[in-house]
Amino acid sequence: MQGVIKVLLQKKSITFFLFLFLALGAVQAESVSADDSGSGAAAELKRLIVNGGYAVKKNNRYIATRNLHTSYVPASIIKIATALAALDILGPEFRFKTEFYRDARNNLYIKGWGDPFLISEEVAVIVGRLKGRGCSGIHDIYLDSTAFRLTAMTDGAGASANPYDALNIALAVNFNTIHIDKSVTGTVVSAEEQTPTLPVMARLAENLEPGNHRININQEKSPGIDNSSRYAGELFRAFLKRENITGAGKISLRQIPENLEPFYTHYSSKTLAEMIGPLMLYSNNFIANQLFLVLGAHESGFPATWEKSTQAMADYLQQKHKLSQNEIKIIEGSGLSRKNRVSPHAMIRLLDSFRPYAEFLPRENSRLLKSGTLQGVYTFGGYFMENQSLDSFVLLLNQGQNNRDRVLAELEKIYRAH
Repeated sequence: MQGVIKVLLQKKSITFFLFLFLALGAVQAESVSADDSGSGAAAELKRLIVNGGYAVKKNNRYIATRNLHTSYVPASIIKIATALAALDILGPEFRFKTEFYRDARNNLYIKGWGDPFLISEEVAVIVGRLKGRGCSGIHDIYLDSTAFRLTAMTDGAGASANPYDALNIALAVNFNTIHIDKSVTGTVVSAEEQTPTLPVMARLAENLEPGNHRININQEKSPGIDNSSRYAGELFRAFLKRENITGAGKISLRQIPENLEPFYTHYSSKTLAEMIGPLMLYSNNFIANQLFLVLGAHESGFPATWEKSTQAMADYLQQKHKLSQNEIKIIEGSGLSRKNRVSPHAMIRLLDSFRPYAEFLPRENSRLLKSGTLQGVYTFGGYFMENQSLDSFVLLLNQGQNNRDRVLAELEKIYRAH
């Protein structure tokens, strides 16, 4: 390029000045800072941001950036990347399945394939369809979660009672959480009208204070069967009884025998696209990582593993969005991990592609906004709205002080004034 410029200078060509003008314009589009906006916001942004970056676009060009290609811990805004990858790889109309088998002794086998919305209402529908296919009695209930082979918990998750730490597993009900009321006398009942009171609830509530609780059920394991499977088995048994389907056998883990043919295959009432709104609204980590794990298995085959999904995501980001791991790295899909990284540039690239699904993000005044929070991590990603247009923005703060609301307000001033 230096040689070309030298020749043009020697010829004193008008072409050179046109070339130089266009080249500088292209650089500015990638490097414009708040100082260039004329908004007077530069000093305030500099004061508020100790360690972080941002990018704001309007009419498909950058109007404000800082540390555009520096990667930061994103927290929950990485769910936008997970959702976009799932929609592109699995398809908006994709439906999760759950398989049901019966043997000659009327034992019921249930095989999960990662459906994140296998909730009480869905279980009620399933049991009604089992009855409609002639199922009148069930002895033992066997649960098969071998479609996932996870050797570790989600990176960044803990063994806490908080629902955001809920364990991912191929067969789980109600997001692997329970919602219960415990009285001062110690009585425990389901706090959800749609969910029956189950034996597992009383055992998990033993150390809780009286009151209303929504908890992760996988803080500890019971002998012989994990809490996720016990919960799923007890929930199915309760709905079977409601439908007068007799039986009172054991609930245990068992892989589907090879000689059994499916008795019923259930496809979720929700399409993948219909799952994205609740995922974003409630920032549900369990849903995000069920999608993350299944998209990896879709690309590399079941059983799903963290490794397959990490590689599938890296391939997708490189091939579809031309983003390398220098700018974005995703090792789990919810944002719990501090090993996840994303630059403002990479996040803007993904937000531009996510625009057809923008309405899935929570609306806040004239913004569509997803937030992310970990200790020392405060982020926003979404769209400013003006004149029927959606313009992408991202804010990534990795610092002790949470002043993201004030920073975003300054960025919006720049946007509105531009």
